[in-house]
Amino acid sequence: MKREVIVVTTAYGRAQIKALGGQQAVLPIIAAAGADGVEIRRELFSPAELDDLPALGNAIAAARLVAFYSVPEALFTVEGALNPHIDQHFIEAQQLNAQLLKYSLGHYSRGFDGSQLREKLAALPFHLVVENDQTDCGKLSALESYFHDSGEAGPGMTFDMGNWLWVGDNPLLAAERLNHLVSYVHMKPAVQTENGWHAVAPDEASHLWRETLARLPTSVPCGIEFPLEGDDLVAVTRHYVDLLRGE
Repeated sequence: MKREVIVVTTAYGRAQIKALGGQQAVLPIIAAAGADGVEIRRELFSPAELDDLPALGNAIAAARLVAFYSVPEALFTVEGALNPHIDQHFIEAQQLNAQLLKYSLGHYSRGFDGSQLREKLAALPFHLVVENDQTDCGKLSALESYFHDSGEAGPGMTFDMGNWLWVGDNPLLAAERLNHLVSYVHMKPAVQTENGWHAVAPDEASHLWRETLARLPTSVPCGIEFPLEGDDLVAVTRHYVDLLRGE
């Protein structure tokens, strides 16, 4: 079974997205490259674009792509409460016809009553996931505590293979411990420089990404979140779509 490959719009860079005219402008590139879907990023929207999400949802469907939606906020606030904007984000995800909505975990507190969230999830037409981010809230210990408490009725997980490096955790260990919870993989090879970790294309990284991907389920989508750069963006994107499908 070949992997389903999603292209994250930020892979093209914020400046490139703006120059092209917004996230809708990269849909033909992603479709022509043979990807299965697109991850739309809320942080790249202008206010006008945010008010016209149904049109973007229709454009995604017309391009024969599935839609994932990423919100640059945490599921839990610093006080340990559920994100106060969650219902608005649910509406936005539905306007995009998204199959998946992604948050970072945030400040989950042990003992949180998750019944309200479970009720919300039961009525959703899409899948909610939390991601390991580049903060202490994204460390392996924090994610394990949350998933232990939330159980199978809670959100799934986006496994960002690069972000473990930012917080000082071992991606291979994280893959072994969390693979049964993973709903979506963010493909983000990284290299360390004197200025810290940086995401790079697989051709520029060690084989750690291959070893990590091999420990994760092949049945879940894999999102390209490393830089996609070059004069022919269709060809560059297709190269990495084919690479991930073959892994």
